[in-house]
Amino acid sequence: MTAPMAALRKTTAEAGLELCEIERPAVGPGDVLIDVQRMAICGTDLHIYEWDDWAAEAVPVPLTLGHEFMGVVAEVGDHVSGIEPGQRVTAEGHITCGRCRNCRAGRRHFCRNTVGIGIQRDGAFAEYVSVPEFNVYQIPDHIDDDTAAILDPLGNAVHTTLTFDLVGEDVLITGAGPIGLMAVPIAQRAGARHVVITDLNDSRLKVAEQLGATRAVNVGGPDGNQRLRQVMDDLGMREGFDVGLEMSGAPPALSSMIDTLNHGGRIALLGLVPDGTAIDWSDVIFKGLTLQGIYGRKMFDTWYKAAALLEEGLDIGPIIGRRYPLTDFEAAFDSVRSGDVAKALFSWG
Repeated sequence: MTAPMAALRKTTAEAGLELCEIERPAVGPGDVLIDVQRMAICGTDLHIYEWDDWAAEAVPVPLTLGHEFMGVVAEVGDHVSGIEPGQRVTAEGHITCGRCRNCRAGRRHFCRNTVGIGIQRDGAFAEYVSVPEFNVYQIPDHIDDDTAAILDPLGNAVHTTLTFDLVGEDVLITGAGPIGLMAVPIAQRAGARHVVITDLNDSRLKVAEQLGATRAVNVGGPDGNQRLRQVMDDLGMREGFDVGLEMSGAPPALSSMIDTLNHGGRIALLGLVPDGTAIDWSDVIFKGLTLQGIYGRKMFDTWYKAAALLEEGLDIGPIIGRRYPLTDFEAAFDSVRSGDVAKALFSWG
């Protein structure tokens, strides 16, 4: 029997979480045991907390949550090489099979057998987490602990934003959540002419302005789309946006994006819209729009790009709102749910 540890878990198939004591995870021959130092709440964690229809279908119970984290290697399996105790690390949250056609072709982000850390297997809202050696990413020295804990969502932002060529293009980002906010400075660094972001939360839109958005537009209320159109006129956009980055999962946001994109425009879709969402397919077809779904990160090309961007001065610090001890998880989840903070971090201190 292994030593006990604290973990934040979904223990019953209903809303809520429980901080409890469980056994420390076993370390297989190809595994790395990580002493977790920082953790961050993802939107997925909110779905699991609230136990919505998606969570009820996708998530086993009991389960330790958490896939955004960093820590220090505590122990390695007998077959692990190149990773040693004491190293600062995080992990790719998607564990792939390595056997399917896409995995064998080097396209692991398309693996049809993906298992999510903190979603289908125990995650990192705990004192220790065990992950396969392949998934471990050693943190470069120039990345601080707080930023390292959110390399996973930064990777989502990098993957989505760099899907299409942005040099000289006008970019619309819908959704000023953490990933949408991080996309703002990435798009600027990728050469976009104007980066406009929309949301319903003024505090998050202020963060977007801090991060360099050309304009941050609150599209709430009946005249929301009119305000967006006015911004387009003010910026001299006579034909529409060239590229859309949909980060919200909100049907009205996707509809507005399709409406305001120029002919031949391209959309990268990261936000998960509800089942049955209506789309104006006539607009998609007659405008010749390209829609590209985005899931996770390219392994590990996205990680290297994210680290390089940070090394060259990309600053995502403004999205980190507050740090909480894991024992205060209810307050942390409340702050994220309310939109008061973009990103809430946990630590054991």
